[in-house]
Amino acid sequence: MSTRIRSIADLAIEGRRVFLRVDLNVPLEAGRVQDDSRIRAVLPTLKHAAERGARLLLASHAGRPKGRRVPELSLEPIGQRLAELSGFEVLLTDDCLSEATGKIVADLREGQLALLENLRFEAGEEADDEGFARELAKLADVYVNDAFGAAHRAHASVSALPRLFNERGVGLLMQSELDALERLRSDAPRPYVAVLGGAKVSDKIGVLEALLERVDALLIGGAMANTFLAAQGLPMGRSLLEPDRLPLARSLIQRASERDVKLLLPSDLVVAANPDASEGLIVRTHEVPDDAMALDIGPLSVEAFRQQILPAKAVFWNGPMGLFEKKPFASGSLGVARAGADCPGFTVVGGGDSVAAVNQAGLAERYDHVSTGGGASLEFLEGKVLPGLQAVST
Repeated sequence: MSTRIRSIADLAIEGRRVFLRVDLNVPLEAGRVQDDSRIRAVLPTLKHAAERGARLLLASHAGRPKGRRVPELSLEPIGQRLAELSGFEVLLTDDCLSEATGKIVADLREGQLALLENLRFEAGEEADDEGFARELAKLADVYVNDAFGAAHRAHASVSALPRLFNERGVGLLMQSELDALERLRSDAPRPYVAVLGGAKVSDKIGVLEALLERVDALLIGGAMANTFLAAQGLPMGRSLLEPDRLPLARSLIQRASERDVKLLLPSDLVVAANPDASEGLIVRTHEVPDDAMALDIGPLSVEAFRQQILPAKAVFWNGPMGLFEKKPFASGSLGVARAGADCPGFTVVGGGDSVAAVNQAGLAERYDHVSTGGGASLEFLEGKVLPGLQAVST
């Protein structure tokens, strides 16, 4: 079977009903969108489709309602923000499959846009239910997936649904994701540096092993670095770590050495008694007090990471360097964000907190690619087959 993936630019969408799967799963607070970057990311595809006279049906999930209708997870505020940003009138349906929804979609004129209510209000979505997919398929003539952040989920709107369309492909956002990440996966310029952070080694075993085959340097921060430091016999006080992963960490350190990959761990840390502390104490990694937790990498580590990042020809960063959402422990992530922005090589950042650090520092425009999918980007780089990509292949 061929695995060619067509772009929306190659699909016959003029005058046709296009089911456009997007990722509008954005943070909501008191009924207002807190971060609209994912909404902005789909605007080029919307405008492209509208200019070609498509009749657009957008569909997205939000949160984890588990197949139940949860009013706080309605897409209504998201639809309002989409209307403000795009200039389109956005018709929000009450549900996904009712007769009223079908009528709204049938009445769409060329260049008009409707938004289905939260897909995950329907139990069939996360169950990848073919019956649910067949009902959705009745609403459209063409399928386009522009939701890279959901491409690794075998859910009905991502996996079962596209297989029911002869005319199917990906949007402009998804295409840009694939172009950037494929470059890192198969043809990254060298030296290639990867920066990984976040909480757990266990969440990133696959990508760690894959990257060790491709990179020249692997920089590890965040709580996952605690496990690597503990594996070297360093006392980590009350820091978050995974005792059952110490042998794995030692094995990865050994493999890096055998492959001549520079594996760089923090040399200093910002510690505190608990995550709610108003300030942290900078200590060397061998000086973590018994009653303290490591909550960020220290300034020496930031500088060491920077010195590896600046001369790189390719950089991939996923995961924060510490408890980024707390101001006393944000400096490590912001420092790495600045280093990536200052690197003249090909730079890619993915994952919610790493992207948030780049945005907070006002540096997104200085990265070659800011990925909308953390988990999906890791699985893609790991070499896994993503259900959402497999389903749109022709």
